[in-house]
Amino acid sequence: METENVVARLKSSGLFRTKGLIGGKWIDAYDGKTIEVYNPANGEVIASVPFMGEKETKDAISSAYDAFRDWSRLTAFDRSSRLRKWYNLLMEHKEELAQLITLEQGKPLNEAIGEVVYGASFIEFFAEEAKRVNGDILPSPMPDRRLFVLKQPVGVVGAITPWNFPLAMITRKVGPALACGCTVVIKPSELTPFSALAAAELAIQSGIPPGVLNVVMGDAPKIGNSLLESPQVRKITFTGSTAVGKKLMAGAAETVKKVSLELGGNAPFIIFDDADLEVAVKASLASKFLYTGQACICTNRILVQEGIYDKFMNAFSNAVKSLKVGNGFSEGVAQGPLINEAAIQKVESLVQDAISKGAKVVVGGKRHNLGLIFYEPTIISDVKNEMLIARQEIFGPVAPVIRFKTEEEAIQIANDTDAGLAAYLFTNNIQRSWRVSEALEYGIVGVNEGLHAYEVAPFGGFKQSGLGREGSKYGLDDFLEIKCICMGNMG
Repeated sequence: METENVVARLKSSGLFRTKGLIGGKWIDAYDGKTIEVYNPANGEVIASVPFMGEKETKDAISSAYDAFRDWSRLTAFDRSSRLRKWYNLLMEHKEELAQLITLEQGKPLNEAIGEVVYGASFIEFFAEEAKRVNGDILPSPMPDRRLFVLKQPVGVVGAITPWNFPLAMITRKVGPALACGCTVVIKPSELTPFSALAAAELAIQSGIPPGVLNVVMGDAPKIGNSLLESPQVRKITFTGSTAVGKKLMAGAAETVKKVSLELGGNAPFIIFDDADLEVAVKASLASKFLYTGQACICTNRILVQEGIYDKFMNAFSNAVKSLKVGNGFSEGVAQGPLINEAAIQKVESLVQDAISKGAKVVVGGKRHNLGLIFYEPTIISDVKNEMLIARQEIFGPVAPVIRFKTEEEAIQIANDTDAGLAAYLFTNNIQRSWRVSEALEYGIVGVNEGLHAYEVAPFGGFKQSGLGREGSKYGLDDFLEIKCICMGNMG
């Protein structure tokens, strides 16, 4: 499909929005500036969106602040009902939303549909959890006192989301925020704004009042600084690079905001000699090459024990060679383009560094003959953990393979990183599965499982992979304040 044909069909659905949302109104940038958004699969311009900055963000914050009073006072059952309607609308329009994701982000259409279902699941889950924000009654040390604990919404939330999951990263943050009674200013990536705008349109249709959900995009530093500097914004939630996360954390200190950060990863995928080879190969293929490797929980290093190394490399190489690369709208495509030229240049740089230090290309290793920003699915052997490709997050379709001898060595290599988001291990030994799971310094561990992301499970990392947890019942915590009320003269 050509870009203009997809856009025409999306416009007819009413979901193709190209303006920001402030106080329930769709608006342009105040100075009229715009920024073009491109289809990464062919380089064509999809449309232009407002290039907003400080003034628009301040107005969005004011709108959210004004809306907070009424939204937070609604009953949990009322907020739950509106979130449930939003979930229903997201699912009713999953095909259109998936086409929008593939158009602006490039991932294959079936993966985009999966993202919509995954993203919508957070709205459904937190629609139910809204009714379970429970307080407590504490035994008092004094006979005429009573102690009560209330949980109340923190206030206005600034949500900064990435381009790799342009819908799901919004719902994973906005779902719990709205469920608790918070209001939100969303800053989506300027590379993929249309999914956020479509989700906001459906939120309006579901009965989310004006000002409760606002969307601004454009000048990222100015928008980010406005969110950080405003005393009316009481929480920042961010998914993205560790470098940006550190800046946001430092900036939030001035007004002592709550901060939750889901940052970069360096996921090890450990295959022991006693693993089921077929299961390990299938899982490694998904964990490494799904989303073109552009996910924080994607495998970044494959560690293979020497006894199974040759068998794994042979089977894995054959599987990788069979992956079809192309436009995400094409039938049978398993891997789309990278997001932009900077992303593919980073991949090329890491591959070349590894080769220069003794690593060998087994499969792929260069730009795909499709041109533009497509890269071949790649396997690199003889990788050492000191190489840049094993130290930095690749965020591309390259699988570095490291050989190891012992369980202790595998754990040491896996933990030898500043990141600690996701890790995977494959073994049929139940004792080993427990030992290694507990020894790995990661917030998410998959055992004989190559992907681990569910709305009912906490998502977050150790070390420099972030703070806080998203999803699950624990995902509400960072959007709540705990208040203790002491009532005297009750004897």
